[in-house]
Amino acid sequence: MGSILTRARGATMVNSTEIKQFIKDAIAQDKVVVFSKSYCPYCTLAKNVFEKVKQPIKVYELNERDDGDAIQSHLAEITGFRTVPQVFINGNCVGGGSDVKALHESGKLEPLLIG
Repeated sequence: MGSILTRARGATMVNSTEIKQFIKDAIAQDKVVVFSKSYCPYCTLAKNVFEKVKQPIKVYELNERDDGDAIQSHLAEITGFRTVPQVFINGNCVGGGSDVKALHESGKLEPLLIG
């Protein structure tokens, strides 16, 4: 993925409050945040779109974290879906891999990245 991809690793959170705060902080700290699983083709699709437009992203590989399932469950409460990837731009969920690809193909992705 080159230098635009930042893989985040960190301490495992143990309770619901910590996980919710982690998600809130993660989404707020970076322009583009992708909650992903390293083996998921739709996650790869989303990450590749951002690489194509040279947009730095922060990626949390949930399958590489002990608390990944808990994070994914809390994300489902926030977004209404449990699947990955879950892509946030400027703190707003824009969907998954197919959604990011469609935004890019329609010319609507780049304007979201400005500002």
